[in-house]
Amino acid sequence: MIRQGVSLGLSAALTRATAGALRAKAPGGRERWERKNYAGRTVELYAGPASALAVAVGAGRVSPAAGVAVAVAGICGAYDDIAGADDARRGFRAHLRALRDGEVTSGAVKLFGISAAGLVAGAFLKERPLDKLLAGVVIAGAAHFVNLVDVRPGRAAAAVLALGAPGLFRAGAGAGAGAGAGIAATAMGAAAAVLPDDLGERAMIGDTGAHALGAALGAAVVAGWGSPRSSGAESGGGRVGLVAHAAAVVAAAVYGDKVSETVRVLGGT
Repeated sequence: MIRQGVSLGLSAALTRATAGALRAKAPGGRERWERKNYAGRTVELYAGPASALAVAVGAGRVSPAAGVAVAVAGICGAYDDIAGADDARRGFRAHLRALRDGEVTSGAVKLFGISAAGLVAGAFLKERPLDKLLAGVVIAGAAHFVNLVDVRPGRAAAAVLALGAPGLFRAGAGAGAGAGAGIAATAMGAAAAVLPDDLGERAMIGDTGAHALGAALGAAVVAGWGSPRSSGAESGGGRVGLVAHAAAVVAAAVYGDKVSETVRVLGGT
């Protein structure tokens, strides 16, 4: 747990430091780094890139493939934050319908970009073809899930803390679990760093932070369930875990619009 604590602390510190540096420089002007939240309050966007950078670096220290997947998820999210800022369409179906009609939306770019990155990372993290596919689904699906719950202040960061915590306690289950615990700790550190300002409606992580944090959670699951070249009972147990997590994130994606609406209703308008 000491190693996980160090990873969590370093990730939190890097997130805070990067957000502070961005706030001081405000590349492109301060207006570019401001948005209106659901309540019409002006919030800062520095927390998104800051948390994405910290998680990509931290995950990359444990697994370069995981770090790349997290970075791509953050970049795709940033593109949607910028290019899709005025697009009212939400949910996979809306963007796929637009694609069918010949329009490539920022949401579609995000969907296919993060999915591709997840599959590539899964191919490096796992040995067997089915496990590679399942790993890719888990990474991409987790990235989209965390963004799905990011409909009110602090929801996404709190979800990362809650979902990442169980992974910390698998550190003693083998080398793969130790890697998973390290990535989970990195995601939790960044989430903890942005949560106070997010809850206080001073900042939002946007798609940039939500997708990066989610991809890190997915990578933690993939790394934690069975080692890449395990066999026998360990491999079977790891596959069961991957199947369960893949089914969960696919279900969340399929019913994404309903989940989002439920969260909005529970949180008020």
